[in-house]
Amino acid sequence: MIKFVSKNVARQKRHQRIRNTISGTAECPRLSVYRSNAHIHAQLIDDVKGVTLASASSLTLKLANGGNVEAAAKVGEAIANAAKAAGITKVVFDRSGYIYHGRIKALADAARAGGLEF
Repeated sequence: MIKFVSKNVARQKRHQRIRNTISGTAECPRLSVYRSNAHIHAQLIDDVKGVTLASASSLTLKLANGGNVEAAAKVGEAIANAAKAAGITKVVFDRSGYIYHGRIKALADAARAGGLEF
């Protein structure tokens, strides 16, 4: 009998493999991205202390359609601005097991254009 694994379980396994190799510090936090069908979220996380330094999402920006590429780009700009306000310029990008394509790529490109280095 073949055992099927859902897409989300497979993504969570990929994310765990990624998290085994990367970690954020206060000087270089982890830029973690979460994507749902309706929204996209980004956080800057200090894994040493276990705290979130800054966050942005399509919910907090009150975007009409938070599940598209344009919304992801706006969230990327917002997280870059929040990072600047916190004095952060360099981050480690954590795609959370998602393919680097579409909304994830748009968020990363907008964050880079906003001044974050990764």
